[in-house]
Amino acid sequence: MDTAVKKSPAPVDAPSPAAYRNLLMATIGFGLTFWAWNLIAPLSGDYKERLGLTSFEQSLLVAVPVLVGSLGRIPAGALTDKYGARLMFPLVSALTIVPVLLLIPARDSYGAMLAVGFLLGLGGTTFAIGIPLVNSWFPPAKRGLALGVFGMGMGGVALSGYFTPRIAGHGDNLPYLVVAAALVVYAALAALLVSDRPGRPVPTDSLAHRLADAGRLRVTWELSALYAIGFGGIVAFGVYLPTYLKTWYDLSPTDAGTKAAGFALVTVVFRPIGGWLSDRVHPAVVTAAALGLAALMAIVQAFDPPLAPGGTIALLCMAAGLGTASGSVFALVSQVTPQAKVGSVTGIVGAMGGLGGFVPPLVMGAIYSAKGSYSIGFMLLSDLALAGCVYAYGRMRGLKRD
Repeated sequence: MDTAVKKSPAPVDAPSPAAYRNLLMATIGFGLTFWAWNLIAPLSGDYKERLGLTSFEQSLLVAVPVLVGSLGRIPAGALTDKYGARLMFPLVSALTIVPVLLLIPARDSYGAMLAVGFLLGLGGTTFAIGIPLVNSWFPPAKRGLALGVFGMGMGGVALSGYFTPRIAGHGDNLPYLVVAAALVVYAALAALLVSDRPGRPVPTDSLAHRLADAGRLRVTWELSALYAIGFGGIVAFGVYLPTYLKTWYDLSPTDAGTKAAGFALVTVVFRPIGGWLSDRVHPAVVTAAALGLAALMAIVQAFDPPLAPGGTIALLCMAAGLGTASGSVFALVSQVTPQAKVGSVTGIVGAMGGLGGFVPPLVMGAIYSAKGSYSIGFMLLSDLALAGCVYAYGRMRGLKRD
């Protein structure tokens, strides 16, 4: 009896060095593939002028990778449950190199750009690979912060917004070559350094059955709705904010990209803060407060304040709220989802978050084309954020911790 007790694994109080190694590799991979995923948006103004696009066509070009990357998270998460991140991370990173390089011959044709943008969506699926990897390596008491740190990889959007137009200033094709080279290096390192936690539960049933099981969980769709508001808002602003700042505030493409990168950087910083707070306070309460802040700031921005200082303050505070919410929602996922289903649930929730980022750029472009104003779009965002705030506090606060 005593021998059996001694052989039983002790409770994990502190993450192992392997956990931190995998967290680092997952975060870097997430950030790099997100940069690739967002390569079109910072240069969308140039594409609009070169190809003679309407505002809606420009928005569609920016939104296509978001849509595909979002939907692709569903099978990516389920496949990660089955085959592990050790295979999926280097594989997806390597495959993303193909559409990145195809942007070079496609850049003078709108149809070709849409087709390559579709393939570029592959880079947006790594989110659903990293979440189950990090979730499996960290104990529950540390999981919120760890998932928040991993979520900082969405800073790839900020890196893209800041560096892509500047690199393009030294050569039209240079951004694509730089990102492709970085992906080659990362894919090789990931094959060596990413490892799945020993003894992780591996599902034996089919992909369709696992997705159906995850889809039958009520909490999957509740979390999806909250994440569609929080992370969807981040993605939407990440891809559309340069266009908004250039159109409404008459900024140059470089200035607009710089300010959009600042917005994305704030969301990156506040995502682990949301996870850290969720380790101490119920994540539903953190989510409600964060979405309430985002709703208030969206109302302020709907009245078109001058960019300095009113618009800048409103947009950065909105970024803080959305970043915090995106971190706290996945802290909630880790508490209420069985380990063997984390990838499948993450895939669905992540897909809904990405879809939440697909719709707003199209709506913003259509509203501006029709009304010559973005105010209606910001008011719609405030309505959604407020609804999420109320639901998170009223319903999700009752969910128990593991």
